[in-house]
Amino acid sequence: MKDHDRSQSIDSGCIYTIKTMYPRLSVKEKAIADHILSNPAQAVHPSIDQLADKIGISESTLVRFVRKLGYSGYQRFRIALATEAIGPASRLYETRIDGTQDDVELVFGNAMNTLSLTKGILDRKAIEKARDLMTNARRVLIFGLGGSNIVAQDAFHKFIRTGLDCVMVEDYHMQLMLASQTCEKCVALIFSHTGTNMDTIAIAGELRSRNCKIIVVTTSSRSSLARMATVTLPVAVATSGYVSEAFSARIAQQVVIDVLYVSIMKQMGPDSVEHLDAMREVIAKRRT
Repeated sequence: MKDHDRSQSIDSGCIYTIKTMYPRLSVKEKAIADHILSNPAQAVHPSIDQLADKIGISESTLVRFVRKLGYSGYQRFRIALATEAIGPASRLYETRIDGTQDDVELVFGNAMNTLSLTKGILDRKAIEKARDLMTNARRVLIFGLGGSNIVAQDAFHKFIRTGLDCVMVEDYHMQLMLASQTCEKCVALIFSHTGTNMDTIAIAGELRSRNCKIIVVTTSSRSSLARMATVTLPVAVATSGYVSEAFSARIAQQVVIDVLYVSIMKQMGPDSVEHLDAMREVIAKRRT
């Protein structure tokens, strides 16, 4: 079958393809198809691990299913399904809207719900472990691609104030090169909404080959990236989350950064305050 991403999704549509291929599917694959066809819009919302749990199959079976349909991966399939099953406005705002809702209430409501959910699942011991890894590291390397690169920049902006030796680059190839220069005394902080981006996983693989400790901030604690982590800091998303650049996920990730920053500052005590004062002083000289 030709790549669905290039041709078939335009020609026939995701739901039509599932129905057409149904007789040729295995028992487990038919269970997936039945679940999706019974309510396509609802099938868009869960992450790969959540949908697999709901249907009662493994993530690998779900991946094989979407590839059998012609998609390169689960995210591509979910975006295609969302395009077909959910209205344009809902895809834009990553939530269901009826056209009468106030924009401020809609966006703030999603953000507050996500923060509340994230607060509920955030493990204090995981925060403490991540803090200890970072404060004892020779160097802290910060990674993020695409939308997660913006979050990584925010983390770098925060953690450099603590006096930790922090490094971050934006280009993917430069990130990969940076990962190749790590060792067991380094710690990497990786941001990824889905935890399934192959380039991010490649960076994590290089880090692991160098015995570098890895802290992952992601919405999918069962993703391939999360399974490579020394510590996982989970983020819960209250929206549909079918696109990788989920607005509310980014906000929750930045709040997790703030929590980790405060914990590090308290752990380092007077030393961190000295570093912060020095930074404030040098910046103040550039102000009129």
